[in-house]
Order: sequence, then C-alpha cells, then structure tokens
Amino acid sequence: MSRFLSNKRLILLLLGVILLVALISYSLRDRDNVNFAERLIKDTVGAGQSLFSGPAHFVTGIFDNVDSLLNTYKENQHLKGRLEEFATVQAEVTDLRSENEQLKEIVGKEADLRDYNPVQATVIARNPDQWEEKIILNRGSSDGVEPDMAVMTAKGLIGKVSLVTKTTSTVELISTQNPNYRVSAMVLGGAEGVFGLIEGYDAERRELLLKRIDAQIELEVGQQVVSSGLGGIFPKGLIIGEITEVTIDEFGLTKLAYVKPSADFTLLNHVMIADRAMPDGDEAEAVEEEGS
Repeated sequence: MSRFLSNKRLILLLLGVILLVALISYSLRDRDNVNFAERLIKDTVGAGQSLFSGPAHFVTGIFDNVDSLLNTYKENQHLKGRLEEFATVQAEVTDLRSENEQLKEIVGKEADLRDYNPVQATVIARNPDQWEEKIILNRGSSDGVEPDMAVMTAKGLIGKVSLVTKTTSTVELISTQNPNYRVSAMVLGGAEGVFGLIEGYDAERRELLLKRIDAQIELEVGQQVVSSGLGGIFPKGLIIGEITEVTIDEFGLTKLAYVKPSADFTLLNHVMIADRAMPDGDEAEAVEEEGS
C-alpha cells in the first residue's frame, strides 16, 4: 500500500513539472494578447511593485542626495584649498617676476659702472619713522662696503652709505631732511655746464630741491638732473630726477628747481653700492662739500 502511494506521489510530481513547463512555454511565446490569469497576475505584481517602488525610490533618493551633498562639500573644500594655493603661487610668481625685472635692470646698469666696483645688495630693514630717510642693506664691511659709497637702483641715484657694520650697512637717502646732506648735480639740455646742489626735500611735494643755480641761467620744466661726479662720492651721469618747477630762492640771488626723483623711495628692494677712487686736485673741494 505504501509503495502504491509513493508511486502515486511521483506520478503527480512529474505531472506538475510537465504542467509548469507547459505554462512557462506558453507564457514565453510571442503573443499580442494575454489571457485573464496572466493579466490578473501581471496587474497584481505591477500594483505591488508600484506600492513598494515609490517609497524605495524616495528613500534611495534621500541617500543619494545626502551622498551628493557630502561629495560636493568635500570637492568644495578641496577646490578652496587649491584656490588658496593658486593665489599663493600667483603672488609668489608676481613677486619673482618683479624681482627678476629689477635684477635684470641692475645687471644692465653695471655695464655703465666700469670705473666703480658695484656690489648688489638687498634692503632688509626700514624704520617707519625714517621711511624716506634711511634704509638698511644686507652688505657690510666684509663685502667691501665703506662709508660714503654711492647707492643706486636701476632707475637712478638714491643715496650714500652712512654707517657700516661687518654684515650690514645703513644708507641715508637723498630724500633725507638732513640739512647738511648735499649732492653735486648737473642739469642736462640747454646751456652746458649748469651745476647745482641737491639740498633738501619737500615732503609735501615729494620732490628734491636743486639749489645754488645762477639766476641768469634759463631752466625749463622737463629737463633731467644727473649727478655731476664732481663730489667724488656719486658716479657721474646717474639720473637723479626731472625738473617740475623753477623759482627764485628766498634771497633772490639764485634759482631753485623742484626735481621729481626718478627712483621710487617708497619701494626699494634691490640696490647697488658703487665705489670709486677719490679724486685729486680741483675735485677735492667738491668732495668736501658733497660729503658734508
């Protein structure tokens, strides 16, 4: 009896498998229409999918949005960091380009100083209270620097060494308010042999004062003023500035000219220190006057 039941179950299982295969084969056929049972199953499954897919997509969208926000935040922080790096690099490049241009100008200027011993130097300190009067350089006696050596930029004359240590030197600018500071100067253009002395600085106009010019000599605005070389300290022909105005001095005996400096005293970085042998003979007196 048990064997009969076992065979019956096997037969029913085989019939079920055959029926299932037949249904699958029937459902996979290319047909334009579906029967009622298939339509019912498809509608039921579709409704279930719609019911669960909406919330699932909503939750998935929330996580996707959060993930996108986190990624955007990280990318934003990264880009900010790169932007700061770029700004820093750009500032360094600009500074290096400016420094390179200054050094090129200085190197080119050395060709005009064959009779001197130009020493390149860098401004390392500046007193805010004496911003337009003194600067400190990174060259001293160990580099051959001595007091009264002329100091200039590629744009023109700026002053002379007033104090020297082993590794540094202090430069007194020609824009100083020191009444005893004089520079022997010469006016180019027009009549030859027009000499005078740079004495003083007009802080309001930010211009040098060229004094002791013969009242009979005609000067014009725009004429260039250079060092005469007669003092023995400053090399001849270094540009000092340009005349902007000519007047009669307070005593009415000589003329006074306002000179706009060629060098920018507010922006000094790289400079040159020049030395030359002291002159003999007639130039000795000029040396005394200019160095006093």
